Amino acid sequence: MIVWDLVVVGAGPAGLSAAHAAARAGVSTLVVERAAHPRYKTCGGGLIGTSLAAVQGRIEVPAHDRVDRVTFTRDGGREFTRRSAAPVVTMVRREEFDDRLRAAAVAAGAQLRERVAVRAVEQDSDGVRLRLADGTTIAARTVIGADGSSGVTARQVGVRYRQVDLGLELEIPVPPAEQERWRGRLLLDWGAMPGSYAWVFPKGDRLTVGVIAGRGAGEGTRKYLRQFVDRLGLAGLPAEHDSGHLTRCRAEDSPLRNGRVLVVGDAAGLLEPWSREGISFALRSGELAGAAVAAGDLAGYERAVAERLLPEMRAGFRLLDVFTRRPNVFHALLATPPGWRMFVQFCQGRASFDEMLRHRRIRAALAVLDRLPQPSRQPTPSQPGS
Repeated sequence: MIVWDLVVVGAGPAGLSAAHAAARAGVSTLVVERAAHPRYKTCGGGLIGTSLAAVQGRIEVPAHDRVDRVTFTRDGGREFTRRSAAPVVTMVRREEFDDRLRAAAVAAGAQLRERVAVRAVEQDSDGVRLRLADGTTIAARTVIGADGSSGVTARQVGVRYRQVDLGLELEIPVPPAEQERWRGRLLLDWGAMPGSYAWVFPKGDRLTVGVIAGRGAGEGTRKYLRQFVDRLGLAGLPAEHDSGHLTRCRAEDSPLRNGRVLVVGDAAGLLEPWSREGISFALRSGELAGAAVAAGDLAGYERAVAERLLPEMRAGFRLLDVFTRRPNVFHALLATPPGWRMFVQFCQGRASFDEMLRHRRIRAALAVLDRLPQPSRQPTPSQPGS
């Protein structure tokens, strides 16, 4: 039986980044994926500057729009639009983006087997074995799990979650008039449910429209999506894809490794808690894991994540707390020059939320908000969006 130095489970941005980093360093690497590229993936598909930096020199990003205008609404009302001198978000279709990452990993020396489902992960002193759905086994010295938060590798490692959200999304082909209406502009709507928001992301001849809210409010989240789509005047257009998924943010002390099995990206619960942005965390954690395997220092992956990614997640939880308790204040702050500047800096990858929240004035402002009485929840009047 062939024993691979590394087997990566899952061929999304996290797994393919891990495979690319390891294979490029000479590690014999196999990637197994239950689907086949190119495949649709439920995802907003907005790349912030941190993600663009992570793939620079590896792939040419298949951009369908570069957004420099953002419209903000609060439950359909209180609308305002801001514009940046440079793009703030790059829009991609995940089937194309992931396929470019696949090609780069293969070019670096990784091998890929598609339509392979892993049913169990077993390890002993000799290494790790993956039991597949067809009854066969793959042997490896190390495994990197990138098969999502509900995959077998997350269970093997024992990942625990602090926050679980439900995201619902429509991929809607739109006529030329709608394409022109949204070209270069995205919409973010802060919803009535605590911590919820909705979005419109333009991608050429289609729009990605979605909402996200805490798990346990499924019917309310579905209602929010229906009302949001109707408000936008898009209810009469059939969706090419109508899907949903759970996003899970790790607990602070959740493990990243069990023996010779590491988890990355969604499988590790690594994402930004406020925006639920996960692509940049997937790309970076995958690269860190692949580099750790190549260096023969698996614990180095845990140290790198603790140093580079976890501070951003802590800041994101702090932001989410403020947003959940005081969405009207949050919305108003984004309309100010400093608030808009912070948003742009985050989107362009020029500053992380962790760096921003270390500023004395921002800490002081958050402390004032913490001391204010909790406002009573009042319904926000709905107005036509955008």
